[in-house]
Amino acid sequence: MTLAGFPRIAVDPQICGGRPVVAGTRVRVTDVLEMLAGGATADEITADFPYVSHEDVRAVLTYAAAQADHAVVLAAE
Repeated sequence: MTLAGFPRIAVDPQICGGRPVVAGTRVRVTDVLEMLAGGATADEITADFPYVSHEDVRAVLTYAAAQADHAVVLAAE
C-alpha cells in the first residue's frame, strides 16, 4: 500500500519486513538514502536500478524530509 501523500513510497509487511520501499520494487528508502549519503548521484542510482526513476529518488528525499520534520520534546532536567 502506498503512503498517503507519498504515492511513490509503499509499505507492505510482506516486503522488506514492512520497511518503506520505492513503490513496485524491493528497493528500501534507506537503501537510496545510504547511496546518496555515500556520494552516489541520482543518475548512478537509476543506472544501477533501472526500475527506479529520478522521480522515485526525489520521492525518497521528500519522504525522508517529512519523517525528519517532527518536534523533539526534551525532558526537563
